Amino acid sequence: MISVEEALARVLALVRPVETERVALRHAAGRVLRADAVATRDQPPFDASAMDGYALAGDPGPGARFRVVGAARAGAGYGYRVGPGEAVRIFTGAPVPAGATRVVIQEDVDPDGETIVLRANADAARHIRGRGCDFAAGADLGAPRRLRPVDLGLLAAMNLPEVEVARRPEIALIATGDELVMPGEAPAPDQIIASNAFTIAALAEAEGARVRLLPVAPDSPEALGDILALAGGVDVVVTIGGASVGAHDLVAATAEGLGLERSFWKIAMRPGKPLMAGRFADGRAMLGLPGNPISSVVCSVLFLLPMIRALQGLPDAAAPVRPAILAGALGANGPRAHYMRARLLPPGPDGRVRIAAFEDQDSARQRLMTEADALLIRPAGAPAAASGSEVGYIAL
Repeated sequence: MISVEEALARVLALVRPVETERVALRHAAGRVLRADAVATRDQPPFDASAMDGYALAGDPGPGARFRVVGAARAGAGYGYRVGPGEAVRIFTGAPVPAGATRVVIQEDVDPDGETIVLRANADAARHIRGRGCDFAAGADLGAPRRLRPVDLGLLAAMNLPEVEVARRPEIALIATGDELVMPGEAPAPDQIIASNAFTIAALAEAEGARVRLLPVAPDSPEALGDILALAGGVDVVVTIGGASVGAHDLVAATAEGLGLERSFWKIAMRPGKPLMAGRFADGRAMLGLPGNPISSVVCSVLFLLPMIRALQGLPDAAAPVRPAILAGALGANGPRAHYMRARLLPPGPDGRVRIAAFEDQDSARQRLMTEADALLIRPAGAPAAASGSEVGYIAL
């Protein structure tokens, strides 16, 4: 068995970033930017008023009187220069007229017919957003990065109608086993529902992949080979089940007969020991997940999602490990790293996140997985940990 760290390194070595494509900004949310996006204009593109009020020149004191000569609003500026003793009614976001050095907020003046009088104790701030104070033409949003909604607003302000992003990785997902039927079918007394595929497909799609959910593969080399043949042209073939040591675990042998070069099989971890990975001669990577429900989810978080991130060109592909304070003691761990389902608790008096492992860690209990929001990591050979110890966790 190899360590989780070595397995992850080998898995990531099986993939390389996919090609890029240009997409309209409206459809870029969640995609991975692969080329720096460069602003084509300053923002704001002119000195802009930060408040509703009056634009005027100089540094007048209380009681100064100004004649209102025009108005400026967003999208319609005042086209003349502001001279001494003149003021322009101005609204937030409007261009500041030439000659104006200050915007006095409307609460700080007293209107008097066509004039205004500056009040005592008026706010002395300029209330002007200088041209390019947000960003200047030529500023960039650096790649690679997964685009968030706020990024799209920035890109739009940069006047970029489309961006260059990674193509969505293509994943073929195959559940294996005579015991499986799809939801809604009528299972025989000795059959179960193929539930794992739906969790894994959703995880992969949330990470940016496009998933082909292929038919369940029966336990025969011929049938499995036929289903694997449907997975042409994808970036990663993912199988669920059939990667252990039983007589009916045919995935490795069948895939190797189709040109798979196996990278490894079995990891020193629980749940998820019987994980397999390799690459076909045509460049497609393969990840053979365990059939156990929780094992398949844990292995997807630790290995499949990093593969998808790496395919999109993200450099920090591994699942981020965060620190937390243990709420409740844990015994010593054995020779395999243990990824325990756990619940995050409100911070303690010191403000640090606390975490509590579930007492029941049965790897077939799917309902318990829905109550977990973290995987608490117990390294191989870790000694007993007292309540209050610092531990690492992966958020779910």
